Amino acid sequence: MKILVVDDEMVSREKMKMIMSHFGQCEAVENGTDAMAAFAKAWESWSPYDLISLDVQMPQMDGLEVLGKIRGLELEKGTSENHRAKIVMVTARSDKGTIVSCIQAGCNEYVVKPFDKATVAKKLAKLGFQVHLF
Repeated sequence: MKILVVDDEMVSREKMKMIMSHFGQCEAVENGTDAMAAFAKAWESWSPYDLISLDVQMPQMDGLEVLGKIRGLELEKGTSENHRAKIVMVTARSDKGTIVSCIQAGCNEYVVKPFDKATVAKKLAKLGFQVHLF
């Protein structure tokens, strides 16, 4: 499984990368612009991401904007729903409005900060990924 972690906070980014690296090949970037560049590069090399962990609140280009752009590119490329990247939004805000906005924008799941290995593993299992607690 190929995974991209996007978070502007270094501690959260490194923690998620450490957790996600147990499930597959994991890369991490610190902002939406770098996320879009990594996503495009992966498509160009015929090796798209299976899973993207995307922070909601980031400067310049927030997670919802990145999510919208990714889903737009997948649509433009004619990607079937089965082959689209699974996107897990990561947020410090657990209010219903934030979660609903993420789901309406096209995410597959969400994780509320602070998160741990067990929480992430449960979310991935819910998305159909083969996971083992480590």
